[in-house]
Amino acid sequence: MKPQLFSGIHWLPIVALLIIAFVSMPALAQSGRNTEKKPAPVKRRSVSEPGTEPGQSSGTPKTPANDSRPRTVSDEVDPADTVRVSSNLVPIPASVLDAKGFAISGLKLEDFELRVDGQLRPISDLTRTESSVRLVMLFDNSGSVDFAREFEKQAAIHFFRKVLRASDEAAIYSIESESYLAQPLTRDISKLERTILGFGKPEGSTSLFDAIIDAAAYLRPYTGRRVLVIVSDGIETTSRSDFETTIKHLLADDSQVFIVQTGLYDGANLRALAAERRMEQLAAQTGGAAYIPKSTSDLEHAFQQIAADLAQQYVLSYYPGDERRDGSFHLIDLRLRSRKDVRVRARRGYYSPKGSNLAATDW
Repeated sequence: MKPQLFSGIHWLPIVALLIIAFVSMPALAQSGRNTEKKPAPVKRRSVSEPGTEPGQSSGTPKTPANDSRPRTVSDEVDPADTVRVSSNLVPIPASVLDAKGFAISGLKLEDFELRVDGQLRPISDLTRTESSVRLVMLFDNSGSVDFAREFEKQAAIHFFRKVLRASDEAAIYSIESESYLAQPLTRDISKLERTILGFGKPEGSTSLFDAIIDAAAYLRPYTGRRVLVIVSDGIETTSRSDFETTIKHLLADDSQVFIVQTGLYDGANLRALAAERRMEQLAAQTGGAAYIPKSTSDLEHAFQQIAADLAQQYVLSYYPGDERRDGSFHLIDLRLRSRKDVRVRARRGYYSPKGSNLAATDW
């Protein structure tokens, strides 16, 4: 009898082991893939509204009282993300007044005509006062202003109470030898009131131009209409920057200036008249207005006029296009097509972004 190579009791376990090994091979291969190191995920680009921490929802910016630093953005972006792209939008806040100085309402986009450097240009959008206001009051605490000081404080407080809506924010700069941010942007009117009331006796020199430039730069990262309200006699003494540089910064930062020129209640001297002309030019170039109260009773009215102006503005949008990113100044002339008996008060020009850099403007 030939000997059997495998008896039943010998080959069955071997076959079973082979079957188990064959079935286990895909699982082992799968397990091997799981142990490979996965590529690191691409960092998501955090594009938040100015003044909003990454991770917060966009909307009205909230700035901590002790933090006005600009937000940083990472260099990498996931293509799947929805990214808000900044544009070279030129906002044009405009007030339209009749012969008696009353605001005209009910105008539409097609009623306006825009010329840039003398050439007719399209206007892309028009809104009324829905856009929020980011406002800085520059309050003169230098030695050149002293008369009717308490009345000026009360008028400024009443202005905040009247003009600020739920979507608006305001801040306060103190104009002194070294001007500074006395109250960061806030919706809390009581904080603004306490800041105004807390200012002591005016003293020192006046760095007005420096304060204006700093305030415009402070508002630059924020959305909405950017407004400076200057409460000062307008007399400049110690700024590092000159008047022309100040205007350039205001136009580049899309800031609108309103002036309440104080200190002329007892009549004007030559120095004050020169300051008055400068203040009127600042307001005119940016589409704002200058109010020169001749008595303390006119002071409250001046603030009321500014509040009414902000409440009745039109806001137009103009996109210059890629071909106009030359870093130069461009003249703006805004008019009504059908009416010649009105006065349109708007900014006189803008500085375009240079090269491929886009102005981070979002209205």
